[in-house]
Amino acid sequence: MHAIIFDLNGTMINDMDYHTRGWLYLLNNVLGGNFTWDEVKPQMYGKNQEVLVRMFGAGRFTDEEMERLSIEKERRYQQEFFPDLKLLPGLNGFLEKAYQQGIPMAIGSAAIPFNIDFVLDNLNIRHYFKAIVSADDVLLSKPNPETFLKCAELLNADPTECLVFEDVPKGAEAALNAGMKTIILTTTHQPEEFNGLDNVLHFANDFEDEFLSRLLA
Repeated sequence: MHAIIFDLNGTMINDMDYHTRGWLYLLNNVLGGNFTWDEVKPQMYGKNQEVLVRMFGAGRFTDEEMERLSIEKERRYQQEFFPDLKLLPGLNGFLEKAYQQGIPMAIGSAAIPFNIDFVLDNLNIRHYFKAIVSADDVLLSKPNPETFLKCAELLNADPTECLVFEDVPKGAEAALNAGMKTIILTTTHQPEEFNGLDNVLHFANDFEDEFLSRLLA
């Protein structure tokens, strides 16, 4: 492991329920849908515009409308989540230890910069990351490997020497497609949902996990 790449939502912070709430409100209360929690949760991957297309079909919204709706959803998410905004247990120490050891780190997320900045600046952790790849920086979302390959390129690291932290099967699949090993944080998905992905090294509840402590020993 010569470099580390972190997904953000559900991996560094435990916020996916807040995203689901934000989407449910937008899809049902604003856009007149009739979706359940269980229908929305599996669709929350990739870019916000892609979520809207998956839920309502192509051609329903213009690009400008999708951009506006995306920001509207994220403002609601940020307002609700802010009182609970914190890193997963153990992550602050993990980041500091990796930083002191000179391990280059990046964030590779399908979030828009508006949300990434919300986390990094409110938690004062931007200095740990040499590269940030957001939804705005790629053409193809996870499980396409573009996000992680771009991170590796910006870190000057061979993809096979990068370790990815993820929380969703599509993210683990993106790491597999990039030739990278991954560790899964079980904030939103159970281990059996990752069956068939042979690049998963370990499942952890948080960063206080003993396996993760040994990584940087």
